[in-house]
Amino acid sequence: MGDLTLLTDDHHELMRDTVRDFAEKEIAPVASQYDESEDFPWENGAKMSAIGLFGIPWDQVYGGAGMDLLALCIAVEELARVDASHSIMVGAHSSLASSPIARWGSDEQKDRFLRPLASGQVLGGFGLTEPGSGSDSAAMRSTAEKKGDRWILNGQKTWITHGGVGEIFMVGARTSPGIGGDGITAFLLTKETCDLDDAKRVGFGHLDALDPMSGFTAGQKLRKLGWNASDTRELIFEDVEVPEENVLGEVDRGFQVFMDTLMGGRIGFAAHALGIAQGALDQAIRYTGEREQFNTKIQDFQGVRFMLAEAQTRIHAARLMIYHAARLRMEGKQHKKEAAMAKLFASEAAMDITTVAVQLHGGYGYSREYPVERMMRDAKITELGEGTSEIQKIVISHEMLKEYARIA
Repeated sequence: MGDLTLLTDDHHELMRDTVRDFAEKEIAPVASQYDESEDFPWENGAKMSAIGLFGIPWDQVYGGAGMDLLALCIAVEELARVDASHSIMVGAHSSLASSPIARWGSDEQKDRFLRPLASGQVLGGFGLTEPGSGSDSAAMRSTAEKKGDRWILNGQKTWITHGGVGEIFMVGARTSPGIGGDGITAFLLTKETCDLDDAKRVGFGHLDALDPMSGFTAGQKLRKLGWNASDTRELIFEDVEVPEENVLGEVDRGFQVFMDTLMGGRIGFAAHALGIAQGALDQAIRYTGEREQFNTKIQDFQGVRFMLAEAQTRIHAARLMIYHAARLRMEGKQHKKEAAMAKLFASEAAMDITTVAVQLHGGYGYSREYPVERMMRDAKITELGEGTSEIQKIVISHEMLKEYARIA
């Protein structure tokens, strides 16, 4: 992997070692099983909660580990190196569900919502995408109408990670029509996990103190190409009564909260892609070092070595970009372009490198006997989630041209 000590501190490398050991011992043996069954990995979720993986960057006063975004990226990378369905549990929970509360929430909201999330008692989710608005998130149709001291929410979200199993969600709804993103407000909603028996069985994922809101439900689990053990569903709002104190940030200014969350989320999503790519390369190196053709190890053919060398180079570059973007966000510096570049580069590298890994396995790469076919399926969503590659290019070019205009 190379020397990363110039980019990380001792506690970051301790996090890497801890999560890598956990992933190899607890996740690797069952990853294929969960991919086949498409069941949510409740048992491993409880184990991840027990070692503090759901609160890595959050203050210890709220039950977190008191570390930082870089530590979270490293943990996500190491989990995704073995299985992305497990890494997204930590990534979506921390980057999308917990992050906006930590950055934008009041002290009372942090105590009520961040505490159970950071301590790993329950899982959280982020509701932005709708059936009719994906990349154009400002076109959302979910509405919230003020009635007395309550907001009445109606609408629907889709492609929501933890939509069924989660209990705390930040969702967006239009509170002022006709003014685009400026008329959207962020709300904090609660519901009961759809797998209550499993949550109670493993002692993780449910909190009696969180009152479920009437009319707030999860739809059917979506069937996907990859990340099959990750719970992805629709969210449905039917006259959901939300108290004023559950508004996150300012009324009509929620779009700013969502965009800030996505900016950080892109860094985390890039870490998923990085881990998938690294895991696929690990598998390719192992296989080509064992498999022989024409009385020669596949790894000893120059063409194969060139493929491995290019994959390693792209992974190293992606890691540098991700860690750099994470450092900028941690220091409160401008990072919109850097986050988009890291996500674009890492996701496209992951798709290419997993394809190379399948190719180097030959026919076995197309079978479920080896994990590279799963990694290839898992890689594709990294080019779509948190903004497609095309959206990242729009963001990068916009920020880049602004910079040139300032110095021209």
